[in-house]
Amino acid sequence: MPLYAYSCNDCEAEFELLVRSSDTPECPACKSQKLTQQLSRICKEIKYPAIAKSWRRRAAAEGDLSNFSKAERGKL
Repeated sequence: MPLYAYSCNDCEAEFELLVRSSDTPECPACKSQKLTQQLSRICKEIKYPAIAKSWRRRAAAEGDLSNFSKAERGKL
């Protein structure tokens, strides 16, 4: 089951849910089914420096470093 981030249109609560394809998600606070799926946040801490370095190189090649801090950009 994938983990999805949602925002409730009725009570504006933000939460994450494990959702099966056959399930209809609902807000845990107000039980509304009027939800907007949010973009998932990327983990801030990267445990494998080699992978992080390859991500930074690829982002730099594509011209997009907006998701890296100035300190991280200096490690290219």
